[in-house]
Amino acid sequence: SLTLAKLMSYSLLPGLQIYRINDTKLFHSKNVSLSVWNKVCQAYEANRLQQAVKYLADLYNLAAIDRDDRQPPAEMTAEQWLQLFGLEKPQNLQWTNVLFEILEKEDVISRQQGDLAEKYIQNLEKGLPKNNILILSAENIDKRKRLFSYIKTNGIIVDCSVAEGSGAAAQRVQKSILQEMMQETLQKFGKTMEQGAIDLFFERVGFHPVAVVIETEKLALYCADRPQITLKDLNEMVGRSREDALFELTDSFGKRQLGKTLTTLAHLLENGVHGLAILATMRNYIRKLLIFKSMQLQPSPAYHKGMNAKSFQESYLPQLKTQSDWQEMLKGHPYALHMSFVKASEFKVATLKSWLEEILLAEFRLKGSGFSDQLVLEQLIISLLRKLGTR
Repeated sequence: SLTLAKLMSYSLLPGLQIYRINDTKLFHSKNVSLSVWNKVCQAYEANRLQQAVKYLADLYNLAAIDRDDRQPPAEMTAEQWLQLFGLEKPQNLQWTNVLFEILEKEDVISRQQGDLAEKYIQNLEKGLPKNNILILSAENIDKRKRLFSYIKTNGIIVDCSVAEGSGAAAQRVQKSILQEMMQETLQKFGKTMEQGAIDLFFERVGFHPVAVVIETEKLALYCADRPQITLKDLNEMVGRSREDALFELTDSFGKRQLGKTLTTLAHLLENGVHGLAILATMRNYIRKLLIFKSMQLQPSPAYHKGMNAKSFQESYLPQLKTQSDWQEMLKGHPYALHMSFVKASEFKVATLKSWLEEILLAEFRLKGSGFSDQLVLEQLIISLLRKLGTR
């Protein structure tokens, strides 16, 4: 490869020459297929299509499938899945068609990583030029690969992995890392943080190491000559993005996650978002679902539950745009519209209409009763989701 050729060349420039390869596939094998496939699913569910396509390409690369022999995942047989990926074929793979289509258009060509890994070993055995340094980073590693064993014996392996998930054990590990980064940053500025502010800080920032450092530096500079960062400082300087939090509210509500919806609601109110603004967000979200649901009930163009993204984008949506009176609602990315239609298909028109009526009553209470915004909105959300069942 070009990187390998540069790595083994002597530079005319003085000083170190560092070659870094991010997320290399040199350590991949079928043993990491499940991890790669999970990343495809997670990226798709988060609407990160390009990332999902990248991981799908990685999956084909693991199986060493030539471009001309590639098939959409949904069209591959269970035997092919087991033989090529070492995995049982999942159910309901129609959503992967749009990823495969993008993959084909971008012409992501697989490479024989095993042969390339052997070339690296051969050249590393010869020895690198004196000032050349190679850094390989990877998300998924099969530790039985010969290249990994070679580097472990002749180089340095650094495990930067962090426990994933929302379980208590994983969160303890994550929090300890963030606390260490915060303390190192505070020490540089000669500051401390009030104990009551620390937990709230991590709750607002989340597991984002770079954000932890940036927000800690911001607080330290805001305090100027004061040695300690207080809860008041935190409330003034560190808050969730209003737009992100409002999206999180409707997203968890649409998934019927009562606990997460109420927690997000509490955070919004704590950060000073007005109750009427939250109510307007809920109204707009439900109104959009109701409009999309009414479109689905039209005899033409015909919508059917389970319609895949490709059919929606290439056939249904263009026809709908020529006939619908709601052109403004049909703007935006076709895939985002597809996901909104999928969500709308889960509800009945009567349910959505009754929700809008309850939201109107909640608005009257916010404007004319003595109840707090939080009490009115919590009662509303519990009432809406109680009819459907929560997760």
